[in-house]
Amino acid sequence: MISVEQASQIISENTQLTDKSIDINLIYALSYVLFEDVHSPINMPPFRQSAMDGYALHLHDAKTYSLVGEIKAGDAHQLHLKPGDAVRIFTGAPVPDSANAVVIQEKTSSQNHTLRIESNVVKNENIRPIGEQVLEGHIDLKKGVKLTAAAIAYLTTLGITQVKVYKKPSIAIVVTGNELVKAGNNLQYGQIYESNAIMLISALKQAGYSNISTHIVSDHYEKTLQVLKEVIHENDVILVSGGISVGDYDFVGKALEELEVIEHFYKVNQKPGKPLFFGKKDHKIIFALPGNPAASLSCFYIYVIAAIEKLSGNFNFKLNRVKAVSKSDFIKKGDRAQFLKAIYNDGKVEILEGQNSSMLHTFALANALVYVSDKHESININDEVEVILLPIN
Repeated sequence: MISVEQASQIISENTQLTDKSIDINLIYALSYVLFEDVHSPINMPPFRQSAMDGYALHLHDAKTYSLVGEIKAGDAHQLHLKPGDAVRIFTGAPVPDSANAVVIQEKTSSQNHTLRIESNVVKNENIRPIGEQVLEGHIDLKKGVKLTAAAIAYLTTLGITQVKVYKKPSIAIVVTGNELVKAGNNLQYGQIYESNAIMLISALKQAGYSNISTHIVSDHYEKTLQVLKEVIHENDVILVSGGISVGDYDFVGKALEELEVIEHFYKVNQKPGKPLFFGKKDHKIIFALPGNPAASLSCFYIYVIAAIEKLSGNFNFKLNRVKAVSKSDFIKKGDRAQFLKAIYNDGKVEILEGQNSSMLHTFALANALVYVSDKHESININDEVEVILLPIN
């Protein structure tokens, strides 16, 4: 059994960045990672641009100017200003080449066609120069940048409609268990509703992944073997939920061995999520997660999402970890590291009741996990603790 830190290191060392890319329209590019540097096709701004509502001036020694026109955003005409001329101008409008400053309207007064300046004006004041944001041909966004709404909007302002991004992996979720019933059906004695598949699908979609297939298999060795063989062949990432323990009807480990999946580790010294398996076949990565829902989701956040992000080009991905003051007492049982469901707010964290690995209710309220290493035995109120912020917002 290995430590939490060893498990993370092994996964990182055995997860390679994909060399596959796709060209994608920006409207569909949210959360993808750039496969190559993007160079700007234009200067931005492409013309001298007013940063304020006010007046564009051709400066001279006096405080009064002759108003000779108006320029709105989008106007294409080019006015020529002589020294002492001014034009009404609005934010975003093109500044005439003959103007050398823009004064904001609050620092002026006007009557008829005469403008009076009521403050000192500095040359080039309130004028955005051509290429202030980026010059034509320069690197705009670098390879490895994850595309956010702001990044997509920015690229669009440059006239870019398509980019080359890392191809996201195809992901298969395999859920095992005779006791599992799909929600909407009547429960028979001994049955429970299956929730791990929709839980993992939802967590993946929230992280920006949609190429997901789901497979439900009963506790039957041949069926388990066949499903795993198919999904490993067809997908880049396989997440197995349940069946990895050593019970008489836990067939996942045996099936993975027969399929010649290389085991990098099985079992981590942690709670919840001790029976976690990580392995590879060719370039495919396989996680066998515990069947208990809270344990499965904890392992997803701590280990799985980082590996999938790295596969997708986001090799610097890490969950945010912060220090916080505990509002709760906690006494750890045993020597395993623990991930405690908690609510974090403004530098303080509350450890929730109901930490059992089968309980999702507490997880439904949590926005963080408090990490208690195997070397610590307890937490007291006002202790500083390590908090892992969950990517759920």
